[in-house]
Amino acid sequence: MVSKQVELWQSEFGESYAQRNNNRITEENQAALLRDWAKVLAHATSPRPESALEVGCNIGRNLLALRHFIPQLHGIEPNRFCCETARNNEALSGVVIQDGEGSSLPYADNSIDLVFTSGVLIHIAPNHLRKTVDEIVRVARRYVVCIEYFSHEPVEVEYHGMSGFLYKRDFGRYYLERHPGLRVLDYGFLWQELDSADNANWWLFAKE
Repeated sequence: MVSKQVELWQSEFGESYAQRNNNRITEENQAALLRDWAKVLAHATSPRPESALEVGCNIGRNLLALRHFIPQLHGIEPNRFCCETARNNEALSGVVIQDGEGSSLPYADNSIDLVFTSGVLIHIAPNHLRKTVDEIVRVARRYVVCIEYFSHEPVEVEYHGMSGFLYKRDFGRYYLERHPGLRVLDYGFLWQELDSADNANWWLFAKE
């Protein structure tokens, strides 16, 4: 059964969000995104990831930046308009974009070097979060990256006048509690004044 959160992103709301996101793909913003990923991946070196999967890739802003760091890229996205937009982007030629969502990833265990979300886990209801986190860890061969809004305690926040669509927590702690075998390699904060993200915390985990 598809959750109401996934249904929202599959709807025209998700398409409108993608169109707004497309307007953010500017030379300046992509330069900031490159700097962000250089920081996030600075300690993902032993070995360097050769493949990456973005869960909830939208129209592929992160994948555009990651082309400069990782040769084999994949994205999965529940909104068909976003998938088609990404597939039709010549700059993403060779990137595998699939329709789907995080609770059921169409990849084998340990098949992708690095699996990540950016502003996606915040939109998953707490009772469904474990499925997506477990799937991310299952598919990741070496690294997991989490880039999300932070709160010391789990809290729901109104989202575009709606309830039930945005949740903040300490996602780093959540990963470690569910998967204690993960090891923190690095973590940080992306400040909206200088970086591409909207005041988001990030974690880089090694899977051992």
